[in-house]
Amino acid sequence: MRPAGVFVVFEGGDGVGKTTQVERLCRRLAAADREVLRTFEPGDSPVGGRIRSIVLDPATGDLAPRAEALLYAADKAQHLYAVVRPALERGAVVVCDRYVDSMLAYQGAGRVLEVAEVEQVARWATEDLQPQLTVLLDVDPRQAVQVKAEHDRLEAAGASFHDRARAYFLDLADRDPGRYLVLAARRDRDELAEEVWRRVQPLLSDPSGRLPS
Repeated sequence: MRPAGVFVVFEGGDGVGKTTQVERLCRRLAAADREVLRTFEPGDSPVGGRIRSIVLDPATGDLAPRAEALLYAADKAQHLYAVVRPALERGAVVVCDRYVDSMLAYQGAGRVLEVAEVEQVARWATEDLQPQLTVLLDVDPRQAVQVKAEHDRLEAAGASFHDRARAYFLDLADRDPGRYLVLAARRDRDELAEEVWRRVQPLLSDPSGRLPS
């Protein structure tokens, strides 16, 4: 059974502006007197913080792609257990920066693992809990992650890695348009925030519903 709260996830490549749009949505929800929990993956739990340091610190060096995927899955399992599900069960709106789609795009398509196998692990780790809405902020990686001055371990994975990840994010959205809002990330920030709010509002009165495509 789906918990009583509303689960909204922001996805997309590094440097697309997820943080800005997460902040704006959370402020608007708070102004509407809704309990809102802002969270992120990987790392928003004590255990997850340790995992985050392993998977993102360049000092970690080379990791087997399967080991990396399993570490991300462990972070998601703990995050769901300790942070996400308790908030949803008390009726909060959970706004999360990255979730399962990032694992499929990066650890699956990006690392050239069999995505179906990665998805099976990710769905098991998260008890197949899916967000009611996923906001995908899309931009060419050459206009985002590749212009950053400093890179973490994933950001430094190379252009082809990020191209594969972007393509898979878009593929996921194409498969299930009723659950996704795909936005060009370099549009005006206020316009983006308004589009997000228009899609979130119906869920506040009917958390069990699905958005129209």
